[in-house]
Amino acid sequence: MYIKQIIIQGFKSYKEQTVIEPFSPKHNVIVGRNGSGKSNFFAAIRFVLSDAYTQMGREERQALLHEGTGPAVMSAFVEIIFDNSDDRFPTGKPELVLRRTIGIKKDEYSLDRKNATKSDVMNLLESAGFSRSNPYYIVPQGRVTALTNMKDAERLTLLKEVAGTQVYEARRTESLKIMTDTNNKRAKIDELLDYIKERLAELEEEKEELRAYQDQDKERRCLQYTIDHREQMAIAEELDVLEEQRQNDVDGTDDSRDRFIQGEKDLAEIDSEANELRQQMEFLKVDKKQLEDERRDNARTKAKIELDLQRLTEGQSAAKQARAQYEQELRSVQDSIREREQELGNIAPEFTSMKEQESTVKSELDNAEAIRQRLYAKQGRNARFRNKRERDEWLRKEINESYPQQKQSQAVRMQTEEDISQLEQDIASIESDVVGLREQFEGRGTSNESMQEQVQAAKGERDRLMDERKELWREDAKLDSVTMNASKELRQAEQTMSHTMDQNTSRGLAAVRRIKQQHNLSGVYGTLAELLDVNERYRTAVEVTAGNSLFHYVVDNDDTATKVLEVLQKERAGRVTFMPLNRLKPKMGGNIPKANDSVPMLEKIQFDRTYEKAFQQVFGKTVICPNLAIASQYARSHGVSAITMDGDRSDKKGALTGGFHDPRQSRLEAVRNVTRWRNEYESHRSRSTEIKRTLDVKDQEITRAVGNLQKLEQARQKKENSYGPLRQELQSKVSSLQNKKDTLEAKQRARNNIEANLKALTDQQNAHEAELTSDFKKALTADEETQLENLSSTVQDLRRQYSELSSSRSDLETRKTTFEIELRENLRPRLDQLRAQEFESQNDTQSGNLRDSQRDLNRITKAISAVESRLQEAESSLDTFTAQISDLDQRRTSLLVTQEDTARAIEKQQKRTEKSVQKKSLLTKQAADVSRRIRDLGVLPQEAFERFEKTKSDALVKRLHKVNDSLKKYSHVNKKAFEQYNNFTSQRDTLTKRRAELDSSAVSIEDLIAVLDQRKDEAIERTFKQVSREFATVFEKLVPAGRGRLVIQRKTDHVPGGDADSEDEAARRASVENYTGVGISVSFNSKHDDQQRIQQLSGGQKSLCALTLIFAIQRCDPAPFYLFDEIDANLDAQYRTAVASMLHSLANESEAGSGGELRNGDVRNGGAGSYGGQFICTTFRPEMVQVAEKCYGVRYVGKSSSVVVVGRGEAVEFVQGERV
Repeated sequence: MYIKQIIIQGFKSYKEQTVIEPFSPKHNVIVGRNGSGKSNFFAAIRFVLSDAYTQMGREERQALLHEGTGPAVMSAFVEIIFDNSDDRFPTGKPELVLRRTIGIKKDEYSLDRKNATKSDVMNLLESAGFSRSNPYYIVPQGRVTALTNMKDAERLTLLKEVAGTQVYEARRTESLKIMTDTNNKRAKIDELLDYIKERLAELEEEKEELRAYQDQDKERRCLQYTIDHREQMAIAEELDVLEEQRQNDVDGTDDSRDRFIQGEKDLAEIDSEANELRQQMEFLKVDKKQLEDERRDNARTKAKIELDLQRLTEGQSAAKQARAQYEQELRSVQDSIREREQELGNIAPEFTSMKEQESTVKSELDNAEAIRQRLYAKQGRNARFRNKRERDEWLRKEINESYPQQKQSQAVRMQTEEDISQLEQDIASIESDVVGLREQFEGRGTSNESMQEQVQAAKGERDRLMDERKELWREDAKLDSVTMNASKELRQAEQTMSHTMDQNTSRGLAAVRRIKQQHNLSGVYGTLAELLDVNERYRTAVEVTAGNSLFHYVVDNDDTATKVLEVLQKERAGRVTFMPLNRLKPKMGGNIPKANDSVPMLEKIQFDRTYEKAFQQVFGKTVICPNLAIASQYARSHGVSAITMDGDRSDKKGALTGGFHDPRQSRLEAVRNVTRWRNEYESHRSRSTEIKRTLDVKDQEITRAVGNLQKLEQARQKKENSYGPLRQELQSKVSSLQNKKDTLEAKQRARNNIEANLKALTDQQNAHEAELTSDFKKALTADEETQLENLSSTVQDLRRQYSELSSSRSDLETRKTTFEIELRENLRPRLDQLRAQEFESQNDTQSGNLRDSQRDLNRITKAISAVESRLQEAESSLDTFTAQISDLDQRRTSLLVTQEDTARAIEKQQKRTEKSVQKKSLLTKQAADVSRRIRDLGVLPQEAFERFEKTKSDALVKRLHKVNDSLKKYSHVNKKAFEQYNNFTSQRDTLTKRRAELDSSAVSIEDLIAVLDQRKDEAIERTFKQVSREFATVFEKLVPAGRGRLVIQRKTDHVPGGDADSEDEAARRASVENYTGVGISVSFNSKHDDQQRIQQLSGGQKSLCALTLIFAIQRCDPAPFYLFDEIDANLDAQYRTAVASMLHSLANESEAGSGGELRNGDVRNGGAGSYGGQFICTTFRPEMVQVAEKCYGVRYVGKSSSVVVVGRGEAVEFVQGERV
C-alpha cells in the first residue's frame, strides 16, 4: 500500500484544485523555494491522516482556508488516493479514496466518496498499520531539532509512548479509581454492621414486653375494627342512598335541562317564525300601499278615458251622417265612371275599325288622284316640249330635284317614329304611375288601419314594459327590506360568534375575508368550522376535539398564507393561524380501533376532499365512544384521543376532561348562523344588484319603446298629411298623360302624312323614270287614256266612300271625346276630391281615437280588477299573518311560563343536589377517616372479622375502654421491636454479603493492576531493547566507522548506566519503575574509543543521532509510507549522502521484503522484520535528489501554489542554484 495521488483545493496556499501526478511507490522528492508551499503540502497530508488538526476554533479553521485576492474561499478539501492492491485496507477495492473537507462551520470525512466519521477513518488507518502511538512516519520541519534538544527524561517518555504504555496507564488509572471506590464502600459497610450489631442486642431485651403488649393490642384492634367496620357499613349505606338520590336528581336535572334547551329552541323558532311573518307583513303593507296608489292612479286614468270616450261617442253620430252622405255621392260618381268607361269600351273598337277603313279609303283615293294627276301632267308636258331631249332633260331635272325632298322626308319620318316611340314609353310609364297613385290613394284606408295597429302594438309594448318596471320596483323595495333585515341578523350573528373567540382572532378573520375579496385570492378557502358539516348529534364532540382549531384558516400553500400575513401585519388587523395544505403532513392514527362502540370522528364529518389534510391534522386521531369508561379504555389501549358525544374526553396519556357544554353557546352553530345569514345577505344583495341592473335595462327598453311609438305617430301623421300632395300629383300625372296622348296622335297623323308624301315622291320618280324610257309623243297612249277614264270614275267612288266614312268616324269621335272629357275633367277629379276630403280623415282619426279609448278603457278596467284582486289577497294575507302572529305570541307566552317553571325546577334540583353533595362530602370524609383508622390498625388476625360479630356495639365500646386502660401500662414498650429486629437482621445479612463481594472485587482489581504493571514493564523493556538494537544498527549504517547505543538511566545510578544489552533481563524488569531517562552514547571515529554523550556532539552530529533514533523507532513500528520534511537540513555532506543512500535502499527493500504485510503487533512481538515503504521527502540538498525515483517541484504563482513533476536534472539544478 502507498500514496498514489493527492488532490488539494482551497487549503492554505493551494487555492485552485491541484491534482498531483501519481507518486512512485518508492522514493519521491519534492523541491521548491521557501514560501512556495512545500510545508503546506505536508500539512495537507497531516490534515487528513494525523491528529494534529482536531478541536479547532473558528480562527483556526479560517487559517486553513486560502486567503488572497478574488472571491473568498468558503471551504477546502484534501483528497488522498491510496493504492490498495495488497488489500491492506479491508475494503476489497484496489484503491481507497480518503477526503477531508473543512469550512468555517463544517469538518467532514469521506471514504470512497461516502460520508464517514473521524473514528471510522482512524480505525481504518490503525488497521492498515498507522500507529497513533508512533506518529514518526510523518516528520515535519522542527521534529529533528526537537529530538536533538530532547532531554533524557523526555526521551524515556517518548519510548513509553512508542511502547503503547498509554493504554496500560489508562486502564491502571481506571482500576485504581474503582479500587478506591471499593475501599470506601467497604468502610461504610463496616460502620453499618457495627451499628446493626449494637441495635440487635438492645432489641433482644425489648421483645418479651412487646409480646404481652401485642396480645392486648390484638384485642384492641379487633374491637376497634368491629366498631369502625360497623360505622363504615352505615356510612356506605347512607352514601348509596345519597348516590341513588343524586342519580335521580341528575336524571331529573338532565330531563329538565333538555326540556329547557328544547324550550329555548322552540322559542327561537317561534321568534324566527314571528319575525319572518312580521317581515312578510311589512312586505304586504308596502305592497298594499303601492297597490292602493296604483288603484287611485288607475281610477283617475279610467275617469279621464271615460270622459274622452263619451266625447268621442257624441261626435261619432254626426260623423256617421256625413259619412253616409259621402259614401252615397262616392258611389254615384263611381257608378258614372263605370258607365262612361263601359261606353268608351264599346265605342273604341268601332271607332278604331272605322278609322282604319277611312285611312285605307283615303290612301286609295290619294293613290288614284296621284296617278290621275301624273297622267294629266304628262299630257300637258308633251305639249310643252318640242322633242324628246327637252322632255328627258326636264324629267331628269325633276328626278334629281326629288331626291333631296325624298331624303328629307325619310329623315323627318325617322325622327317622328323616334318621337312616337318615346311618347309611347312615357305614356306607359305615366299610366303605371297613375295606376300606382290611384291604388295608393284607394288603399290609404288599409294603410291607415295597418299604421294604427302598429301604433297600438307600440303602445301595448310600452305599457307592458312599464308594468314590468313597476313589478321590479315593487320587488326591489321588498329586497331592500329583506337585505336590511339580513344585514342586521348577520351583524348580530357575527357579534355572537365573536364572543366565542378572542378579539384579535375575530378581527383577523374579518380582515382575511376582506383581503381575500380585495386581492381575489382563490387559494384562501376558509376556517375549519366553515368548511365542515356535522350532524347535531356529534357537534359537541367535534367542537371539544377541535377547540380553537375551528377558527384556523385553511389555504392552499404557504405562499398564499405569507401574502395574507404580510397584509395583516401591515394593517395590524388581528391574529390568524393558517393551515397551508402543502405543508400539512398529518400522521393518521394507525391504531384506530375498529369496533361497534368506537367510531372515527372523520367518518362523521362531511367536508370537501380538497381539505382532507387539514381535517386529518385535527380530527384524524380521535374516536367517538358511547361513554367515558369505554373512551378511557380505547385511549389507553390504542394511544388515541377518545371522546363522548357529550364532550367528555380521554387522551392517550390518561387525562380526563369534560363537564357540561351549553349547546346554546355552540361555536359551530354560531359559525353556521353567520354563514347562513352571510349567504342570505349576499344572495339578497346580489339579487338587488341584478334587479337594479334589470331596471336600468328596462328603463332603456321603455325609452326605446316610447321613441318607437313617437316615430310611428309621426309616420302616421306624415302619411295623413301626405294625401293632399298625392292627389295633386295624381292630377298632374293624369293631365300630363292626356297631353302625351294628344301629342302621340298628332305625331301619328304627321307620320302618316309623311309616309303618303314619301310614297307620292317615290311614285313620281318611278313615273318619270318610266317616262324617260318611253318614246316622245304629243298625246297620251290609248292605254293611258283608258286608265285616265277609269281613274276618274274610281276617284268619284272613293271620294263618296271617304265622305261617308269620315262622317261616321266624326260622329263616333265626338261621342268618344265627350266621354273622355267628362271622365277626365269631371268624374275622376270629383272622385279624387271625394277621397281626399278632410272630414274623412278627421272621421278616421276620431274613429281611431275612439277605438284607442275603448282599448285603453278595457285595459285600465282589467288593471283595476287585477289590483283589486291583489289588494284583496294582500288584505287576506295580512289577516292570516296577524292571526298567525297572535297564535305565535300566545304559544310564546305559554312557552315562557313553561320555561320559567322548568328553570325554577332546575334551580330547586340544583339546590337539592348541592345539599346532597355537601352531605356526601361530609360522609365521604367520615368514611375516609374510618377507612384510615382501619388501615392504621395494620394487618388484622383472621379472628378479628368474626370474633365480635354478634356483640352489641355498646358492649364493644365498654370492652374497648377496658383494653385501652390496660394498654396504658405498656406505654414505654417499643412497639416496633419485632419489626426493627427483623429489619436489622435482614440488613446485616445483606451488608455481609455485599462486603464479601467487595472483598472479591478488590482482589480482582489488585490482580489486574499487577498484570497491567507487568505488561507495561515488559512492553517498555521490549521496546527499549528493540529501539536500542535498531539504533545501533542504523547508526552503524550511517557512520560505518563509528558506534552508537542507547543508555537507560535509573534513580540509583550516580553515573550513566551500562549497556542495555549486557544487563540481566529480570533485574531490568524489577527496576523499570526506577528508570529516569534514556541517553545516547556514540562514537564517530572508532568502535573501540570511549563514547560521547549527545550533549558533547556538534549540531550536525546531534541531528544525525536524532535521525538515527527516528529510523530506529520506525523500524520497530514500520508504516506503509513515510513523509520527511527537510530532515537533512542540518546534516553534514557525508551524513546527507549516507542518509540518502539509506532511504534509497529502504525504498528498494519494499519490493523484495514483506514489510507491507507486517502489523504493529508483529514487529513488537517478533523483532525487526523487513523494513521498507514509500518515502516522500522535501529537501534543499542534491544528495537526496540524486537517489530519488521521482521528483516534483512546488511553484507559487499568482498567490497560489501548485505541484508539478520535474526531471532529476532540473531538480538538482534547482537545489544547487538555491544553495548558491
